[in-house]
Amino acid sequence: MIIGSIKEDLSLEKRVALTPDAAKNIIGLGLNIIIEKNYAAHLGIKDEDFKKAGVEIKNSSKEVLETCNLLIKVNCPQDDEINNLKEKTILIGMLNPFQNKNKINEILKRNVNIFSLELLPRITRAQSMDVLSSQSNLAGYRAVIDSIYEFEKAIPMMMTAAGTVPAAKVLVIGAGVAGLQAIATAKRLGAIVSATDVRSASKEQVESLGGKFLTVDKNEDMETSGGYAKEVSDDYKKKQAEMMQDALKKNDIVICTALIPGKPAPRILTENLVKLMKPGSIVYDLAAEQGGNSAFSEPGKVNLIEGIKVIGVKSLMNRLPITASSLYSKNLFSFIRNLYSKEKKDFYLNHEDEIINKTLIKEI
Repeated sequence: MIIGSIKEDLSLEKRVALTPDAAKNIIGLGLNIIIEKNYAAHLGIKDEDFKKAGVEIKNSSKEVLETCNLLIKVNCPQDDEINNLKEKTILIGMLNPFQNKNKINEILKRNVNIFSLELLPRITRAQSMDVLSSQSNLAGYRAVIDSIYEFEKAIPMMMTAAGTVPAAKVLVIGAGVAGLQAIATAKRLGAIVSATDVRSASKEQVESLGGKFLTVDKNEDMETSGGYAKEVSDDYKKKQAEMMQDALKKNDIVICTALIPGKPAPRILTENLVKLMKPGSIVYDLAAEQGGNSAFSEPGKVNLIEGIKVIGVKSLMNRLPITASSLYSKNLFSFIRNLYSKEKKDFYLNHEDEIINKTLIKEI
């Protein structure tokens, strides 16, 4: 059986689905791998590095698509790539099915089995395959680094002969994987950190990292059975806004990470709330591409609102493509290992396996 991978559109995506290390592991399962030439040259990874791992280099993406039994990608294939997919190919990637309905339906018409890794169940056995966790972890780290760069002030408290520099105060909205890493990174750099999340279970996690947990009194259950946050009621939003008013006046940097799977990002910071912050403050919105947690947030733009920088993030992983690719390719290896049957020497779509059943897209 042959696994293939082709280059992404570099104007949109710098990550790759395969690294030489991951290729060695996949080949160790008894599989063959093919990629198109100059596959990861933009990351400083040469074709020769892949050849040493046992990978075969093809001259074009078309050759790869017409030959492979399983295609691994970062993002959803482009239209011309879809046209070259052969019947019964297996496609695996972060395909964003809710935003790529038309493309997904077109691929399904070609009798291709599609696995979208964002749909992985949050179970122990799937942790090594969890692309949202591996990529979000990096996003939380980078969010703090970028915010501090834009802040233009020192972060830790400093006691000098010329006087004391107070520690910066950072508020993290959403204590999922990205939020928790943002808390940990900001604390390591000396900030005073607080965080808020609709899930009560997050309180212990936030406090274990040294952050203060800000909560809203509520009676409703704000967590899905899969462990994700769910959409809140209007009453909760009102209470949340009241709590935010006080918090935003005190904090220097706000990092927004709140997302609801399959839905637009919840709008948490209104225009009036943002304007409560001090001039020179930062709002860093990781959810900008999904609609944004903050008013004035636009993907790929820094908007200055009454002296407050509102930063909308776009393609954040393109700022850490080597590390992101390394983690993503390991996630893919774990998924492929679960999908491949050494006894049958074939890919086995066991629908009784929760991992396979949840990630397999049957229709949109």
